[in-house]
Amino acid sequence: MDAEMAMELVKHGLTLLFLDVPQHTLIGIDTQMFSVGPDFKGIKMIPPGPHFVYYSSSTRDGKEFSPIIGFFVDAGPSEVIVRKWDQQEERLVKVPEEEEERYCQAVRSLEFDRHLGPYNLSQYGDWKQLSNYITKSIIQRIEPIGGEITVASESTMHVNTPSTMMEKALDEQLNASRCSTPSDKSQTRGCYYTSIPRVTKRKGIHGQQLTSLNLDKTQLVESVLLEDYGGSEDLLLAELQFAYIAFLMGQSLEAFLQWKSLVSLLFGCTEAPFHTRSRLFAKFIRVIYYQLKQGLQKDCTDTNSGSTLLDDSWFSADSFLHRLFKDFFLLVQDASVVDGDLLSWTRKLKELLENNLGWEFQQNSAVDGMYFEDDDEFAPVVEMLDDPSSSVAPSV
Repeated sequence: MDAEMAMELVKHGLTLLFLDVPQHTLIGIDTQMFSVGPDFKGIKMIPPGPHFVYYSSSTRDGKEFSPIIGFFVDAGPSEVIVRKWDQQEERLVKVPEEEEERYCQAVRSLEFDRHLGPYNLSQYGDWKQLSNYITKSIIQRIEPIGGEITVASESTMHVNTPSTMMEKALDEQLNASRCSTPSDKSQTRGCYYTSIPRVTKRKGIHGQQLTSLNLDKTQLVESVLLEDYGGSEDLLLAELQFAYIAFLMGQSLEAFLQWKSLVSLLFGCTEAPFHTRSRLFAKFIRVIYYQLKQGLQKDCTDTNSGSTLLDDSWFSADSFLHRLFKDFFLLVQDASVVDGDLLSWTRKLKELLENNLGWEFQQNSAVDGMYFEDDDEFAPVVEMLDDPSSSVAPSV
């Protein structure tokens, strides 16, 4: 990057000014993680828009770390966000308004420039794929009071009991983290996630009809979309992304449970993907694809270079994801008509799981080959609907 372009990004990008942060503290933004050195005072050249900032204080030798604290921001060009380290609470806190304005002017005058680490723009595309539905209004709607997301404040919150080996392992891991730091019990209100019902309940409906409604969650999805998201599919997908980011980067158990609820709800539909909500499901599978692709990246904070951001328990035989994906791939295989974008993204997702995890699904299905024999009466019909939003071919 030439000096002129770099200076434009410095002047017009978002800047995070973090003062007095102890050495060895881990500070992350989006998909990037920094280990604080003696001269670190923040991050510059950040593209305007939504971002997730998270950090973890360490012991003096840098070998043990406290639970992660994270928060979303959505800032415009040339904005400066100022935080100062509170030694007693071991967290970043806001500074008084008069101090904040003085620091902002100093940043714009480039007084801190040599102490600011540059945002790695080569990873910005990965972040956009994880957050393209998130907006400032979504952040304001879901974030907790004060904005901070941390498992330490979830210790007294009521959450569903983990049911699979994967969830139990995750719960034990996060419990160990939350118990290592005392939480402020006066601030136990978590994020304002949408309440997702597990079953459909309707007066006057009994027996087989009620069972049918709960076997196919299409009607439940329609109800949730209308009542909780004002009919907007993108708002639902934004909450799905918000929860995944808060879980993957922020290590929030509450966020994981919300993400699981939304994923289970959508994968519980048998009619909606092929009839009433093909566009939603094409977008949903695309979101899931990039989430798992990012989760399978190497964990730069772990000295074991073979580890990934998602724990190994995600990939066990009893993982709820394996069951959901297997059932969905079979649905696509057996469907008589499949939207072209939905089929394309389903194929990419299946390949990702098979190639990266070694998961095996039924072979020789429509999702596998993307070639259809003329005499194969069971192959689905690929139907490209007239929607400009889905006309772009998916990229790897």
